[in-house]
Amino acid sequence: MIAKTEEDFNGLKEIGEICGAIRNELVQRAKPGITTKELDEIAGEMFEKAGAQSAPKGEYDFPGYTCISVNEEVAHGIPGKRTIQEGDLVNIDVSGSKNGYFADTGVSIVVGEGEEVLQKLCDVVKEAFDAGLKKAKPGSKKNALGKAVHNVAKQHDLTVIKNLTGHGVGRSIHEAPDHIFNYYSRWDDEILKDGMVIAFEPFISTLEEEVYQSDDGWTFLTDESFVAQYEHTIILTKEGPIITTL
Repeated sequence: MIAKTEEDFNGLKEIGEICGAIRNELVQRAKPGITTKELDEIAGEMFEKAGAQSAPKGEYDFPGYTCISVNEEVAHGIPGKRTIQEGDLVNIDVSGSKNGYFADTGVSIVVGEGEEVLQKLCDVVKEAFDAGLKKAKPGSKKNALGKAVHNVAKQHDLTVIKNLTGHGVGRSIHEAPDHIFNYYSRWDDEILKDGMVIAFEPFISTLEEEVYQSDDGWTFLTDESFVAQYEHTIILTKEGPIITTL
């Protein structure tokens, strides 16, 4: 969407703050011994208390309030009986709506003490996000964000997932622009507009550049790679990007 009115900005900020608070709470509660279902139930209670709705559940009938992915699961992991262990790489992805406005945010963390490469992934994906954020302004080309992300990955001898992308958000959970690549595509030269609302979400990988869907019809997996994600909802403005989901 293109945010134009004070109502738009306030509505986007409100749901952004709700999703950000839920994400932060789940990060704090992601300790060894808790199941992904137990984490998800915390999110459900927080959505209800805030008068907001889970976007995956409400828009796609996803079997959970949030997507929680562990280790080989990259994205859209279904909350269930899986118990989080010390050293796991856990991705927490929270998206929701309130009063017709949507937000989407996610982060990958290492639970407790984990392998050094996993913490490096989480650090690099944040660095890649920050590099892309500098390009997220009206008048820039959309492919500048992907170029920045991929360049950071290559500097650390890592790569990106090419078939998971960012997207427009705001009045629905997925809208135009329908993709924001994590690599440079010469042809993807759409000009970013003032007020445009995007979910910018780099995925940094140790090896593979594509994910595949599991038999459950939801979860995206890799065969032999670890992947970290970092995502915020952003309103692009001439004065600089507004991150609604901090």
